[in-house]
Amino acid sequence: MATFSQTRNSELMYQARQALLGKWGLAVGTCFVYCLVTIVVQIIPGLAVLMWIFFIPPMYIGCYVFNLAISRNQPASTSQIFDGFNNYWYAIGLYLLMMIFIILWSLLLVIPGIIAAFSYAMAPYILVDNPTITPLNAIRKSIQMMRGYKWKLFGLQLRFLGWILLGILTLGIGYLWITPYIEVSYAKFYDDLLKHTNIFQKTKEYDSSRF
Repeated sequence: MATFSQTRNSELMYQARQALLGKWGLAVGTCFVYCLVTIVVQIIPGLAVLMWIFFIPPMYIGCYVFNLAISRNQPASTSQIFDGFNNYWYAIGLYLLMMIFIILWSLLLVIPGIIAAFSYAMAPYILVDNPTITPLNAIRKSIQMMRGYKWKLFGLQLRFLGWILLGILTLGIGYLWITPYIEVSYAKFYDDLLKHTNIFQKTKEYDSSRF
């Protein structure tokens, strides 16, 4: 039976800082490369929409690969942000399904859309750990994982509000450091949930040796 996580968000943030020790340069450089690449592809005349559909989703998944590697103290490299292209169609499928479902829930009211976004938040991590899982099943697994934890994730996000405001005051430059801190903290949140849920217990989907 699954046990409820008692790990405080402050502890997850501390773990993230510890994981980033000695890797801040790599994390900041990777964040810069990701931002640069995504900005460049979006300003290609007449191709912005196509880039959002066919290029950004794999990059999006690649960032989860990188952040999980940092979080787990495993070898990490900037090239990992392109790893989503190794699972290209599933990366696109997951990205589009999440957006479609969130938009559809938001058409009812804003709150259902927000709840849906929190429910699906673990799906990209699940896809990274389980490359053969279908996008729809990754979303279903995320919904299972997030039962009872949506408010906890919201609380973790609130803890970064001051950092986000600081990033604005630095004209966005500070986000090169703030973003890795936030994303690795979220990766720690995912791994903490993984320890306290049994959604992969009876399957061979989760491969802890992936990193």
